[in-house]
Amino acid sequence: MAGSATDLLSRFHRGAARHPGRTAVVTPSAHLTYAQLAARVRALAAVLCGVGVRPGSAVAVCLPRRPDLVAALLAVWQVGAAQVPLDPAHPAERLRLLVEDADARTVLVAGEEGGPATDVWPPGTRVIDVDALTAPDARRHHDAADAPTAHPVSVPTAAPAYVIPTSGTTGRPKGVTVTRGNVAHLVRALEESGVYPPEPARVAWNAGPGFDASVQQWIRVCRGDTLILPTDELRADPRLFTDFLRAQGATDLDATPSHWEVLRPYFPTADAATPPLRLFLGGEPVPPAMWADLVELSRQGRVSAVNLYGPAECTVDSTAARVTGAGPHIGAALPGVRAVALDDALRPVGDGEPGELYLAGDGVAAGYAGLPGATAASFVADPLGPAGGRMYRTGDRVRPLPGGVFAYLGRTDDQVKVRGQRIEPAEIEAAVARHPAVTRAVVTTRRDPHGDHRLLAYVTPTPPAPHGLAETLRAHCAALLPAAMVPTALVVLDSFPLTANGKTDRSALPAPAPDATATAGPPRAPRSATERTLRGLYAELLAPARIGADTGFFDAGGHSLLAMRLVGRVRADLGAELTVRDVFEAPTPVTLARRVDAALADVADGGTQGGAGDGAAP
Repeated sequence: MAGSATDLLSRFHRGAARHPGRTAVVTPSAHLTYAQLAARVRALAAVLCGVGVRPGSAVAVCLPRRPDLVAALLAVWQVGAAQVPLDPAHPAERLRLLVEDADARTVLVAGEEGGPATDVWPPGTRVIDVDALTAPDARRHHDAADAPTAHPVSVPTAAPAYVIPTSGTTGRPKGVTVTRGNVAHLVRALEESGVYPPEPARVAWNAGPGFDASVQQWIRVCRGDTLILPTDELRADPRLFTDFLRAQGATDLDATPSHWEVLRPYFPTADAATPPLRLFLGGEPVPPAMWADLVELSRQGRVSAVNLYGPAECTVDSTAARVTGAGPHIGAALPGVRAVALDDALRPVGDGEPGELYLAGDGVAAGYAGLPGATAASFVADPLGPAGGRMYRTGDRVRPLPGGVFAYLGRTDDQVKVRGQRIEPAEIEAAVARHPAVTRAVVTTRRDPHGDHRLLAYVTPTPPAPHGLAETLRAHCAALLPAAMVPTALVVLDSFPLTANGKTDRSALPAPAPDATATAGPPRAPRSATERTLRGLYAELLAPARIGADTGFFDAGGHSLLAMRLVGRVRADLGAELTVRDVFEAPTPVTLARRVDAALADVADGGTQGGAGDGAAP
């Protein structure tokens, strides 16, 4: 396999030398040229070398969304080590497990912003505060030590490039080990297929750092593109986010279909002077109505959309489909990838017949860090390829169509996608069952009125069941799991319904009661027209929760994307401009109504509309 992540780094440095003044990273408050970013990469690489990081090591990067995050990821590669990108917003225990499984002995943090305290990491972990390295004496040390790290360390293509977390069935996350050759393949395949443009682009880095889709966004700095890096506050508010991207001249945007649905109302009208936005969708299926809308936007010259599909185990993207008049599908295999639908006997199925999708080729990762059994179960021998070849069993059901494209049908197991994130219910079940008051837990999903998956946890308690167990378990889950994996509702049962052969009958589990996600006590009735309208919007978005004027939006199962929808509905139904920060800071209908009325009064007085905050709470 030609190429490696070392080649990508060399390409980055060549580009920095050729265009030192070109903007590499831009944030709301700062920007870095390629010359400045390259200097930061070398400086951080010198620090890593100085503390003993060597080729084959693993370095966890737990930094907020800012230019040093880009520099740190590149610096880890510069010294020949593997990245372990972490999201500082995730619970401390989850981060610790990922560091343990990846055997990362060094963690990069950013002062108080950089995740959990030092004593949370595994014993013996070296924690480096990137903020402390900006002191003048540290900078002098960087400059003096710069020579040994002026050029990327050469490593084999089979060397690990990064370890990215994905949900696991054993009760703890799995880390997918992706090689240097895998990453080089990703960039090469997206360039050869025409998904990436030949000219420099201005790319929004939208995904969180612990999400595998993040790789295909930040890696573009190696191509000479400009990374537009919004803060978490901007990302959480659709109006502010789209305004920021427009102000920065963004040409390329990656988003899950769920996120694009929220952003779509804020997308600007047609402008002959503005080139079409290149929109890359991925992470979950594209609904037919969204596909049709994107086809129309393409006809108007406003959007050029590509639907990308691929598991983390095959390096982000494996197939691509131009969004055209044909119905939703995941497209054909990218260059260097072989995709085939097989039956239960591992025989290829014919066009139009359903089968399980298997992927082979240059994108197939090395496996799961520290989990040889799980690796052997999912990365299997390739009966259709060369001797010794491997393929990844995706668990996705597809239907091959003429022309080598595939239609997505669903899963062969219980795995689900929630707001673009891959989730194994078994991991949530294990987390819930860790509470001493729970004897057993079962996690399922139901679709809400908007078609989104909602996670529901059913538990049988250790008798006698303590009062307020559901609320206690919600806090317990929040301390162990990322926000997207915390169940919307927790239902306490005396026992689980069983099938004739004694197994849990998931189809017979009761729907949550209307108050299963509501706060304690009877709901108070609204007292004003604004409160009544907001209560109706809450009820529509948060069904089946029982909503009163004092019901907290997030206590009742709301999340960031639903908060974005709420802001949009408030604008459409009441004519008031709010931000997602307003929903975080005033989460009940009665408190949010005050902000709506104030915004409307401001407009009536000739002022400028706007919410109380200038961004969204993290």
